[in-house]
Amino acid sequence: MSRKKLLAEAAGILEAPVATVWDLLAEELLPDGRRSGRFTVQDFPGHTSTVEVCGHTISVQGGWWYRGEWSVEPHSKGALLVHRVFNVAQRARWAVPLANRLFIGLAENTRAAFMAKLTQMGRRLGCSARPTTDPGRRASPE
Repeated sequence: MSRKKLLAEAAGILEAPVATVWDLLAEELLPDGRRSGRFTVQDFPGHTSTVEVCGHTISVQGGWWYRGEWSVEPHSKGALLVHRVFNVAQRARWAVPLANRLFIGLAENTRAAFMAKLTQMGRRLGCSARPTTDPGRRASPE
């Protein structure tokens, strides 16, 4: 993949060890048990996506433009969970916003879905979970 344009980003802190958060995220996003490498999954009948797992990052790329990346990184309070959505179209990149109605609501919908997952993960882990507005801050106190 050569170019990718960030369309939406959301991040949050889970007050739990990185390994624990990673295990839960992988369990939820990779239900077949594969935890490394590159492979293809069938999202729904007639549609497949390519999944890449490297370190503590899970990337899902499907269709002609979509790439979603989930990562778990160390944070002074536990683990930083980050979700990013990219436009990775190789051709007719300009058409992606038009085909998706100019992405109206994409960022808000991405953040809302992320918050639901963050909250659910915090409940499942029995730990505090809260959003952060600066995913670039890895080991800084919040």
